[in-house]
Amino acid sequence: MNSTHEDYSPDGQAKPGKPLLSLLQLARGLEERVEKSLGEVQLSVAKFGVLGHLVDAAHAIPLSELAARVNCVRSNVTQMVDRLEAEGLVRRTLDPADRRVILAELTDDGRRRHAAGVERMRELEQKTEETIGSADRAVIQRAMRALE
Repeated sequence: MNSTHEDYSPDGQAKPGKPLLSLLQLARGLEERVEKSLGEVQLSVAKFGVLGHLVDAAHAIPLSELAARVNCVRSNVTQMVDRLEAEGLVRRTLDPADRRVILAELTDDGRRRHAAGVERMRELEQKTEETIGSADRAVIQRAMRALE
């Protein structure tokens, strides 16, 4: 969002809400860049995230645990696993210790697709870092820590 003189009061202060709205617009722009980059390897941010949690787990995990890891309700994880399974990236298995529990595990294709997504993210991060520069990067990192 480009700032104009209308964005500031006569004393040079940003109008109420303007800084937050600018941050939201910036975040949306970054999200669009990430989605586009991951889209080049047929992933969305959500799919990349779920695959990443399965990579981190290093073994099949219950859907309830996956839902907790991605911080969403189980029904949403179930739908996402349905889509990932249809693409051959994840498979469901029964827990040998408790047949009532459904596990999600990464397939070899899922591992490869996630690795391709990781590479896209690295490329995007590198381009972003080159554009921003170290001084601005430090300011952004401090701001992010302050907003956590």
